[in-house]
Amino acid sequence: MTQKMTDIFFKVLTYAFYIAIAVVAFFLLASMVPVAGIKTFIVQSGSMEPAISTGSVVVVKSSDTYHVGDVITFGPRSKTKSPTTHRIVEVKEDGNFVTRGDANNAEDMRTVSRFEVIGKVLFSVPYVGYAVAATQKPWGFGLIIVLPAVIIIWEEAQKIWMEMKKKKDYKQRVEKRFTPLNSTEGAPAKQDSTGETNPGK
Repeated sequence: MTQKMTDIFFKVLTYAFYIAIAVVAFFLLASMVPVAGIKTFIVQSGSMEPAISTGSVVVVKSSDTYHVGDVITFGPRSKTKSPTTHRIVEVKEDGNFVTRGDANNAEDMRTVSRFEVIGKVLFSVPYVGYAVAATQKPWGFGLIIVLPAVIIIWEEAQKIWMEMKKKKDYKQRVEKRFTPLNSTEGAPAKQDSTGETNPGK
């Protein structure tokens, strides 16, 4: 692999890393503060597989109406308990919802009140939840700050080193160009005993 291809590879890798950090940061922010009425939650079980896998992030928005087939997120949210994300399988006459996980054989034990519903799932992003969950911890949050900083410092150090190398190479070329030649050019001519003129030695 040539130096140019190596540089391109690392540049693409760096940009991909920045994009991944931005995506995780967005979902982390949306999990703490709603963005345009959108909230995000991490799916911690496989009850909705294969539609929504464990470790996915679900993007949820409140709606005025909910219908059979809608996937909703509902229930309290605390440090010890997360909301549930299941599908509506029936709407009762009193307006409550019967829900069930796609992977479950039976409906949930109790109906869900409309007031318990946080919102309808717009879409889910697989596996991102693992990264978001990590950044919610002190070491993970520090990591997404430290790693980009290290990469930026490394890139700047490389640029400085390359500039210094270019200046050094340029200086060497200039010195080589103007160094006096160690040759006999310009030396005065000398005559030998025969009277012939020989170049100076």
